[in-house]
Amino acid sequence: MQLELRHLEAVCRIAEAGSLGRAAVRLGVSQPALSAQLRRIERAAGGELFVRGRHGVDPTPLGEFVLSKARRVLGEMDALAAGARAAAPHPTLRLGCILLVLVDRLIGRLEQELAGPEIAVSVEHSVTTLSRMLGAGQYDAIVYGEVADHEVPLPDGVAARTLIPKEPFCVRLSAAHPLAGRDRIELAELAGETWMTLVEDDDGGPEALVAACRRAGFTPSLRYRIADRKLHYDLIAGGRAISLSQPTAPPAAGTVLRPLAGDPITGRIRLAWNRAAVGEPRAALLYRAAGLAYLDNVPHNDFHRAWWEARPELHPDLGQGLSGGSGPDRP
Repeated sequence: MQLELRHLEAVCRIAEAGSLGRAAVRLGVSQPALSAQLRRIERAAGGELFVRGRHGVDPTPLGEFVLSKARRVLGEMDALAAGARAAAPHPTLRLGCILLVLVDRLIGRLEQELAGPEIAVSVEHSVTTLSRMLGAGQYDAIVYGEVADHEVPLPDGVAARTLIPKEPFCVRLSAAHPLAGRDRIELAELAGETWMTLVEDDDGGPEALVAACRRAGFTPSLRYRIADRKLHYDLIAGGRAISLSQPTAPPAAGTVLRPLAGDPITGRIRLAWNRAAVGEPRAALLYRAAGLAYLDNVPHNDFHRAWWEARPELHPDLGQGLSGGSGPDRP
């Protein structure tokens, strides 16, 4: 077997993730499939590339050599793709997102605000992956979230703008849960519950949850990591777990959304774009489309609509776009 670009990509992702499990999630394959692929790559390379241990994997000396060459080759391929795209007369606008609620409405808003150019929208489970792909020229812009004090590192040549500077996370639980009838829930009342998160929550969410729960006097049990939204909701409806949720999330059968007293966990939504691929006029249209998509979802829950309407200082300035929107630009 000869080594191909996809093999080099797999080796790099394993090294970045530090484990086969996390790398499999980022590559969109199963862990057994990735393990089998790594064995084939190692046979082609002539030896082990990683030492496997209880806490993950570390490159061997051969692995370090292969990684250095792989990164150089992949970097050259990224540069080739970016140069070819820059020379195209009407390039497709490529937008990457994490699984935010506004994504459901974003495509329609993009079609209204950016009529003309073809738009490709992809959803990733990892903010880290989004940022890396933006820096590599695989996305022109990304929409992502940050929780609490977490700040996503952005590559060089990228500008960023805060779309929603603050939103309070609520809790989704079974409609049969003893607290389901409450208008508002104290976080301390959820001690002893089993919590569920997404597969790759690298936006600061799990850390913020643990910190908030400890302030409330307990340590949460984070048992499930589920990527599929329907399975996520089904487990909650069945009383198997509870989870944090954006307050703009739509209803789901057998579950309820309830605000947490005192807003102990908050997040924000940001837009970042590659300055070489997206000019300020188009970035302003992206900002407006994402803002409108968010506003489309505010009426989903009366408790959040009241919270939102009482805080006009948080609203994105969609008339002014980038020149007057919420939050500072970040190079």
